[in-house]
Amino acid sequence: MTAATKETMGFQTEAKKLLHLMIHSLYSNREIFLRELISNASDAIDKHRFAAVQDNTLAEGVGEYQIHVEIDSEAKTVTIADNGIGMTREDVIEHLGTIAKSGTATFLEQLSGDDKKDSQLIGQFGVGFYSSFIVADRVEVITRKAGTAEATHWESEGEAEFSVAPAEREQSGTTVILHLKDDATEFANDWRVRSVIKKYSDHISVPVMMPKAAAPSSEEDTESESEKVLEWEAVNEAKALWTRSRSDVSDDEYKAFYKHVSHDVDEPMTWSHNRVEGKLEYTSLLYVPGKAPFDLWNREASRGLKLYVQRTFIMDDAEQFLPLYLRFVKGVLDSNDLPLNVSREILQQNASVDSMKNALTKRVLDMLQKMASNESESYQTFWDTFGQVLKEGPAEDFTNREKIAKLLRFATTLSDAPEQTVSLADYIERMQEGQDAIWYVTGESHTTAKSSPHLEVFRKKGIEVLILSDRVDEWLMSHLMEHEGKALKDVTRGDLDLDADNEEEKEALEKAKKDSESLIERMKNVLGEQVAEVRPTVRLTESPACLVVGDHDMGNQMRRLLEAAGQEVPDSKPILEVNPSHPLIARLDSEADEDRFADLSHIIMDQATLAEGSPLDDPAGYVSRLNKLLLEMSAG
Repeated sequence: MTAATKETMGFQTEAKKLLHLMIHSLYSNREIFLRELISNASDAIDKHRFAAVQDNTLAEGVGEYQIHVEIDSEAKTVTIADNGIGMTREDVIEHLGTIAKSGTATFLEQLSGDDKKDSQLIGQFGVGFYSSFIVADRVEVITRKAGTAEATHWESEGEAEFSVAPAEREQSGTTVILHLKDDATEFANDWRVRSVIKKYSDHISVPVMMPKAAAPSSEEDTESESEKVLEWEAVNEAKALWTRSRSDVSDDEYKAFYKHVSHDVDEPMTWSHNRVEGKLEYTSLLYVPGKAPFDLWNREASRGLKLYVQRTFIMDDAEQFLPLYLRFVKGVLDSNDLPLNVSREILQQNASVDSMKNALTKRVLDMLQKMASNESESYQTFWDTFGQVLKEGPAEDFTNREKIAKLLRFATTLSDAPEQTVSLADYIERMQEGQDAIWYVTGESHTTAKSSPHLEVFRKKGIEVLILSDRVDEWLMSHLMEHEGKALKDVTRGDLDLDADNEEEKEALEKAKKDSESLIERMKNVLGEQVAEVRPTVRLTESPACLVVGDHDMGNQMRRLLEAAGQEVPDSKPILEVNPSHPLIARLDSEADEDRFADLSHIIMDQATLAEGSPLDDPAGYVSRLNKLLLEMSAG
């Protein structure tokens, strides 16, 4: 290695930030570096095995796939070597000098500066190779890409720069050499490293080898140290965990395997391990994470299962086997029915894939239903974490709409609390005699929705209403039209007919219409094109007015959502309903001054707009009219 061929480069900005956080935030869980590096080595071997299927010349001279871990207590180094796919010089610069991961900027924006909180976020992001710097003050990487003759040496102290230079390596693969910090010399201990490997990597299908412990030397032993040949032994069980019987796998092993496939530092919430035989043969091991990944809301982020065909690794993030609303599920799928040369394009056109997707989707939904039925507290934790994503389901998966509906949870007017704890089954069980609909109200926030004037008559009659304030809720309800034979109805939409057979209410409404004919006509003339209609109502008990959406018009929450996304929305006008028995409306009806009548009408219209959580088209006009009214009142 000469200065002429050695090149020094600077880390990408995001990489520098992550390195700093890695060193300072993950100190308490520093042994994960070994899990991450062994997991990377295992992935590299999986990729080599797959590449060799497509090009058998890559298999020449490889021998048995193994990961070698060696410690040198005197030099204070830990070395992890594999005979996997390896990297070219360009790969090294791309993968070790930058963070080639979508959503990195978003992830970094979420960091708070609080070490404990940030360490949890880093765990959700996946620490990978950078975890080396938790325990090492200098890291070397020697790697050679399969099918090439050139090797590359990468070195860094985990600060601003790294160097890249040509190197020598007998075969393809990667060697990572960690020069341990003074406070991390515990990892230069053979027993300590073995225990960490057993703890985190026992399930990896590749043997993780370490030198056998040396036998005590005797006086007759004259063989020099340099002449001794290392004998290696497997430290892990080295059998793919999903191929084992469920009864042979402990919960701790399942949890350790989850951390391997997800690169998560937290334990999973639940899992399902199944083998299917018959028309299709495959094994699946599916996990629900304990915490949401940082990029959960990025629908374009990489997602999916690790796909194996006959125990040969094919690809990470095989997204074709689960719908988008289950994008939080992690795990492994091992199929006997797909070809070894399968590609993402082939997966999109394969009939077996659709069958497996349907079966896996039902399995996840059944796993969640079982949790909801048997472990309500755990399910509530799941719902608080992933509920908004699951709400995307009815729009995307018509077949399983009823299954998803049973898993939904809502806040309701029963308690007015913001926590979403009520299922549709709970609601139906409490429905009043003769009630034929499940009522709901939507709003920009929980407070706005629960304070909606539309709820006044429901509260008066003791009818429970679902309170919806998540951005996805109106989208959900537009695809969830009924459940268990009960229609889901929006309290803000169309004519309200709570008790069609109640003659007293019919008479009250007819009387209100007759008594307010001239008032309604005057208000229509003043408000003009602002409204589709002005009409009296008996749905209000405390408020003077409210806005109602037409039966076939788009809801306000959906309208705002689409507008925020830059999409065009159809033009529609609200219906203004007024409460003739309210003192303010009675005062308006008796107003002879047409200018003051116009100002009061606009104020009532604007207040109804604000009450539903919508912005005003002319807030300055509203303030001006209100100030004018207040001045007149104070002068009087």
